[in-house]
Parts: sequence; C-alpha cells; structure tokens
Amino acid sequence: MEKIEVKGISIELNEEGFLTDSAQWNNDVALELAKVEDIELTEKHFDVLNFLRDKHSAGETLTIRKVGKSGIVDIKGLYDLFPGGPLKKSSRIAGIPKPTSCV
Repeated sequence: MEKIEVKGISIELNEEGFLTDSAQWNNDVALELAKVEDIELTEKHFDVLNFLRDKHSAGETLTIRKVGKSGIVDIKGLYDLFPGGPLKKSSRIAGIPKPTSCV
C-alpha cells in the first residue's frame, strides 16, 4: 500500500491509487490526488467530484453516461476535465472506489 501525506495526515492508497478509507477525503486530499494525475482542479472539477461522492454514498452505480446526464457536465466535458480515463480518474480524485465499469 502506498501512502500520501496531506497537511500532516497520512492517507493510505491501494495499489491503484484509490483511497482505502473514503472518509479521509476532503478538498486538500483531492488537490493532492489531482497533482498525481497532472490535473489542476477548478470549481467544475469539484462539482463533478461532489456529484460522484453523493451518488456513491447513495449506492448508485457510476457510469460516464450517468455523469454526462447529471446536468453538471456533458460527456465531452468530462473527458476534457479528466483526460485519459475520466470516470476512473475522477473517482480516484473523489476518494471513492474504482467503478466496476472501469478496467
């Protein structure tokens, strides 16, 4: 397991870089995880991240299509915000487990 340190707190990640405890997530953790992906987070990024966290907490299955229909961002916009694997990267940065639809 890998660890990152965010403001003096040790955060454990699994072998794919996802948080092992999503309760440790906050905006600072998201910013640190986004640096690994070379993504500079904006308000729109956080809108998507919070949407993903809300849907995950509600037990909903996450898909790119569901995010595209959220009214927050369309599918093309999601790819622009999180290039090269938008649902996997956004889920990792949101501090939730990798969606089952991602390889």
